[in-house]
Amino acid sequence: MRIAILDDYQHVALGFADWASLDAEITAFHEPFADEDAVVKGLAGYDVAVAMRERTPFPAHVLRRLTDLRLLVTTGPGNRSIDIEAARELGVTVAHTGYMSAPTAELTWALILSAVRNIPAENRSVRAGGWQTGVGGDLYGRTLGLLGLGRLGSRVAEIGRAFGMETIAWSQNLTAERAAEQGVTAVAKDELFARADVLSVHLVLSERTKGLVGAAELAAMKPTALLVNTSRGPIVDEFALLTALREHRIGGAALDVFDREPLPAHHPLRRLDNALLTPHVGYVTRDTYEVFYRDAVEDIAAWAAGSPVRVLT
Repeated sequence: MRIAILDDYQHVALGFADWASLDAEITAFHEPFADEDAVVKGLAGYDVAVAMRERTPFPAHVLRRLTDLRLLVTTGPGNRSIDIEAARELGVTVAHTGYMSAPTAELTWALILSAVRNIPAENRSVRAGGWQTGVGGDLYGRTLGLLGLGRLGSRVAEIGRAFGMETIAWSQNLTAERAAEQGVTAVAKDELFARADVLSVHLVLSERTKGLVGAAELAAMKPTALLVNTSRGPIVDEFALLTALREHRIGGAALDVFDREPLPAHHPLRRLDNALLTPHVGYVTRDTYEVFYRDAVEDIAAWAAGSPVRVLT
């Protein structure tokens, strides 16, 4: 059995689980594949592939070319970049692992605090021999707006209350009763964008949510407001966001996710002082990786033994 571990950017995958327990030849790929042809070439001859979230897409036309692949394990409980129906038709089992949502909520607040208090700029100043460079903002008494109030949004709301923030939320299916259970006020979409001092995105990417935050929504925001996205890049219209940031129509953005990942080296977001950027590390923590890779090994062992696996549906 040959196993490919994909997108191990930090060169750590082999240290987070007992891969030696598998009777297999194991290769960890540390760089993203350049394109679909590179995926097919790189995975030729591999029976099993372990995908790290949606870093490498597996649409139907790629799966059809991976004629040796029999098991595809994705970290986490879902992966919208895998064509499940095509995999089923081709006889490829798609399994999944467990997940931890707390780290992404924690990173959301790391981004909020860093952006509001100008921490990156102050850190650079101190390291360069300088001292205070600006005046930070406040959270107490301000309004936290949540675009989505599911598992992650609810956790972010809980922390917001600890900072003394008023919390409002909107999503397509959110009810006033559901919001009240979380200590949050449900509002209309236009009110959410108009009132929020911090607007944090916590929706699942779908055809319905792609581009949901566009030019009109950004124009409705306060000129001092901060937009935070730790969900998926395409939920926010990238061109509209770039325009709003360049023209200082909003106070800033704190982003962990992007339309294209890894973010190209010369992407214009990298040059904007009012954009705080992290490289999609919301789930990149020791505890999460232990769950991901431990469960992946269990899935592979079960599949090799003909036992049931955590099938992704």
